[in-house]
Amino acid sequence: MTLNLDGIIGDSPVLAEVFKVLKKVAPTDSTVLVTGESGTGKELLVRALHRNSIRRNQPFIPINCGAIPRELLESELFGHEKGAFTHAIRSRPGRFELADGGTLFLDEIGEMDLSLQVKILRALQEKEIERVGGTSIKKVDVRVVAATNRDLEDEVVAGRFREDLFYRLNVIPLQLPPLRKRGNDILLLAEYFLCGHCASKERKHLKLSDKAKEMLLTYSWPGNVRELENFMERLSILCDGNEVLPEDLPQKIFDDIGETPLKKVEEVQPMRPAGFVWPTLRDMKDKDMKLKEFLEDIEGRLLGEALEMADGVKNKAAELVGIKRTTLIEKLKKRNLL
Repeated sequence: MTLNLDGIIGDSPVLAEVFKVLKKVAPTDSTVLVTGESGTGKELLVRALHRNSIRRNQPFIPINCGAIPRELLESELFGHEKGAFTHAIRSRPGRFELADGGTLFLDEIGEMDLSLQVKILRALQEKEIERVGGTSIKKVDVRVVAATNRDLEDEVVAGRFREDLFYRLNVIPLQLPPLRKRGNDILLLAEYFLCGHCASKERKHLKLSDKAKEMLLTYSWPGNVRELENFMERLSILCDGNEVLPEDLPQKIFDDIGETPLKKVEEVQPMRPAGFVWPTLRDMKDKDMKLKEFLEDIEGRLLGEALEMADGVKNKAAELVGIKRTTLIEKLKKRNLL
């Protein structure tokens, strides 16, 4: 069987080991527990598991157990009957019912409340659920795959996760390696993300210099693939040249690898008065732009710089440039920066 790994990029030995297990477990109905640090791409792996299973033509239903308030999560999972609680104006199926015949992905299972873990265990063991406020039992044929960035064995010892549920979920463990252990995959991913973001912003493709590549390979990537993609998007906005040089990389990388940032080598320009200097027609012609294009480019750079200074917080970025948050979002959408 040839694996369908659409969306997963990498050919490192540690990732190959994950794929080897994936190939064996995908055609079965065994419960799988995917572990790994935040940002490693656990959902992509789970989607690949579903695509290569016998349930591939049935629903794939994800739910983030850490993103839904505890009091609403039970209803989201098991559904509810009309009048079960305030605002329950009609009956509604839960994710287990929606996933019937397919795969249910319980993301961040380690965040789930103990009282709800009991009901999940019953659903796994008995293949049946009961809606909130309901009296009838519904049979469901669902393959459950769970994921977490927590160490569930430690959570069991601490009394925050049920031991019986842990063993029921951990039939087939799949551990996704952190980016720092994936070697040259870092560069494959960096170039993939950089190419995509440059294309979406309609700018010429950026290349990574040899030194920049070396630094990316040395960096520890605490935020994993998600952090790498964010860095590449930032470069697609802020990098001035056609090649990413070390001085274009964030200060955070220099701090982590213990190197001192180099100052950018500026082109020799005619002396200008100290302080602010308005752009000139010559600047516009040097860029080979028309007025509208030139002004939009200036505005885009200012918006990118504001987002950088605000660490991506849009309210703060809007304040920095003196516009409303809604106006900022409109301008970012126009430039495909969201």
